[in-house]
Amino acid sequence: MHGPIDPAIRERAEERARLARWRLYAGAAMAATLAATVGLYAVEPPRAWWVDLAHAAAKAGFVGAVADWFAVNALFRYPFGRWTGIGGLIPREKQRLAGGMGRFVARQFFTPESIRRGVEGVDVAAAAARWLADPVAARRAAAALAPFLPRLLDSLAEGRAQTVLRRLLPRIVAGPGTGRLAGRLLRTLLDGGQHQEVFGYALAQVKATLAANEEKLRVAIESRVAEQGGKVVQWVAGAWIAKKVLASINAELARIEPSDSDLRAAFDAWVESEIDRLEHDPARAADLARAIRSVFAHPTVAAWLEDAVLRLSQMARFDIEREESRIVAALATMIANLGRTLEHDEQARHGLNRLVEEVVAALAPRAQARIEGFVAAKVAGWSDQDLVERIELKVGRELQMIRLNGTLLGAAVGAALYALLSALFGRVPV
Repeated sequence: MHGPIDPAIRERAEERARLARWRLYAGAAMAATLAATVGLYAVEPPRAWWVDLAHAAAKAGFVGAVADWFAVNALFRYPFGRWTGIGGLIPREKQRLAGGMGRFVARQFFTPESIRRGVEGVDVAAAAARWLADPVAARRAAAALAPFLPRLLDSLAEGRAQTVLRRLLPRIVAGPGTGRLAGRLLRTLLDGGQHQEVFGYALAQVKATLAANEEKLRVAIESRVAEQGGKVVQWVAGAWIAKKVLASINAELARIEPSDSDLRAAFDAWVESEIDRLEHDPARAADLARAIRSVFAHPTVAAWLEDAVLRLSQMARFDIEREESRIVAALATMIANLGRTLEHDEQARHGLNRLVEEVVAALAPRAQARIEGFVAAKVAGWSDQDLVERIELKVGRELQMIRLNGTLLGAAVGAALYALLSALFGRVPV
């Protein structure tokens, strides 16, 4: 049982059949005019006027048919043999034709304007959003991206990238705008008031931890009292001191716990004043910059960062090899969230589409040269026979129609000319 036929092979066969059919039509018309030209000589004079008219039409039609046959065939082949050098225009000019085709394709279809017009109607963002929001696609994309994370971390921890980062990072984070940026970030985090909820949650966790470990803390405090004051002090006041310390801690936590407590309000006021100083006081911003610079420039911090990056790289490498990789799962979640965001945010989709248009249009000049060279090299690499067949199959029907029309037009002009001359000068010989 035969498999499905390749569409390209089927299309090529259909083109060959169509070309052969129209070549037959043109050849039949030329043969008919030749037969009429020769056959009408058999009519003995005196001949009727319409016979001479038909004879003149047949002769002119045959001349037109031969001329067009030569013109069409001379494009692709040598009608009178290669040794004559007459014809074979396309094979002879293959290199120039290849360059011309490359320039035509690149400069007519790959200009920035034409590319921008072509991309304008394509909603790339919507298609990307649908694809990214699909959990299966998001997981597949995450699995493809995950192996690059260890490589990225390795490049940051080793070689030139590490040296460049070590030099640039302190300058970047300790630049003149660091204070204002830090102030804006802190203000953004605190404006919604959610930090108080987080603080309350952390406070509750601290209280729960103290309650669960109260006996251990009491023993630890008594041991500390014994170390500092001796066994007698521990025996006399150790338990009392431990009880007082724990009670004081719980009392302070209780004072802070209410959301409208004075301590929380004072803390917010202090943070607000510090943010204002960071945003508007150059001296305070400079202090922050110096502090950050000293931290990042310290050899211990640099070594710690390098070690941390290497450990993260190893962890990432081990994790992505697991079937249930946390990194892949996290990336898949992020990608799916991005897809859902694009689906529901029309402004974001519009911005992404405009970005795609501008990026593609900006790449057009560089793409033009490459496409021009690619098309030229591809065409120049075809054999003469392959080049002739490809072009002839595409335009051969139209060329055979030219032959057929040339035959018919020649016959019509010959008949009209004979009729005109006969009207002016009487019967003229054919």
